[in-house]
Amino acid sequence: MTASRATAGSRSNRAVLLTVTCLGQFMVLLDNTIVGAALPDMQHRLHTQLTGLQWIVDAYVLLVAMLLLSGGVFADRFGRKRVYLTGVAVFTTASVLCSLAPSLGWLVAGRVLQGIGAAALSPASLALLAAAHPVPQERIKAIGLWAGLGGIGLAAGPVAGGVLTEAFGWPAIFVVNLPIGVVLLLVGLRHLDESRNPSAAAIDIPGTVLSVLGVGALTYGLIEGGARGWTSPPILGSFTAAVILLASFIAVEARRATPMLPPRLFRQRLFTVSNTAMVVVGFALMGSSFFFSQFFVYVQGSSILRAGLQTLPVSLAMVIVSPYAGRLAARYGFRIVVTTGLALAGLGLLALGTVHADTGYGNVWWRLGVVGIGFALTMSPLTGAAIQAVSPQEGGLASGISSTTRQIGAVLGVALLGAVVRTRQSRGASFETGLNSAFATAGAITLATAVCTGLWLARPKPAEDSAAPHRPTDPDAVTTSNEAPVNSR
Repeated sequence: MTASRATAGSRSNRAVLLTVTCLGQFMVLLDNTIVGAALPDMQHRLHTQLTGLQWIVDAYVLLVAMLLLSGGVFADRFGRKRVYLTGVAVFTTASVLCSLAPSLGWLVAGRVLQGIGAAALSPASLALLAAAHPVPQERIKAIGLWAGLGGIGLAAGPVAGGVLTEAFGWPAIFVVNLPIGVVLLLVGLRHLDESRNPSAAAIDIPGTVLSVLGVGALTYGLIEGGARGWTSPPILGSFTAAVILLASFIAVEARRATPMLPPRLFRQRLFTVSNTAMVVVGFALMGSSFFFSQFFVYVQGSSILRAGLQTLPVSLAMVIVSPYAGRLAARYGFRIVVTTGLALAGLGLLALGTVHADTGYGNVWWRLGVVGIGFALTMSPLTGAAIQAVSPQEGGLASGISSTTRQIGAVLGVALLGAVVRTRQSRGASFETGLNSAFATAGAITLATAVCTGLWLARPKPAEDSAAPHRPTDPDAVTTSNEAPVNSR
């Protein structure tokens, strides 16, 4: 009887942990897409221009991208429960600050704090989940649910953002995080068990600081260049600073015993190509998504609620197709699935570059759907390829780097495609024409990347892998099934 009660209690605790961690990831990913639906209202009420909207999005994504790897190390060293709950508290508090922001500057500051919270919350939630499920098959199911609920958050964002913004204004999209965060804190404090890794790597403070400053300087130059002039001293100075800081980052990482981004991993062609392609995925997906609601509102005259519904084909296609991407890669290989996905996404974006104010929605939704299907076919296999390129002990690091490169691409996508729109407008083109150019640019870069993955996304010849007998000899083989759920992150 006692053993039976203990087993039941253990199952109950795991169910609570699963709920808490999945809900935390749901909140983080919901915030990725819910903001896009509210951008037109933010622009109107905050009296800002396109550059202001870019900072609202990139301030969050930049911090998540640069702190994601450090967040995982913090969780392992100082306690996964402690870091997770700290992340929830920071994210929730920042959401309240965002909802009360009286100006663009305050909102951007709140978004920075949200990014810091998310960068702690997300990796710690996955670490908690993995530590509580030592049996591989149970871990696979738990992480699958974690990734699946996060996907629902992505899909629900446009609709929830449209409904809340239409009814209450843009601050409501941040207020919605408050009850979720409070529940997570109360339940987590009482029911989560602490765990840590005593042998976790040291925290790479110099690498983290240099990467944040370097990518931040580059982002500043790309976002502000269209408004201030590409040859103005502040912009040239920001690009110069970005080059110096990022070069310093590479030099520092090469000398550290435990760097956050080990340069030796990039000597593996499979690892380098997969992460380069992941940068393009983040660039094209996030950069184009930034403009979806704005296209429907400003070009086609939709309401904010209707625009949120009209962008659904992208996220729904990704939620539906993503679970099958790993299986397709297991059958046909990374190269075929990723190249097909990038080609579809690129063609879909090029097709979006031809839509106009009078294009009926019946001729728009399928283009969005093709984009969603294409990118859904790429993300999980690209992460799987990165994991397969390294030793089994470094699979978690490879997965984290893959997520980081996607986020870096997202930062650059919003900045650079926004610069394309602003540059076209500065030359007398309409906003519609600027959007067409941005979509076409994203599509062309994605198609070019498809060519690259078709040529190079494969393992070296088996003879070069003779020192690693544990790896498959098939040059396009896929990782074992217990890695698939992590890839869908």
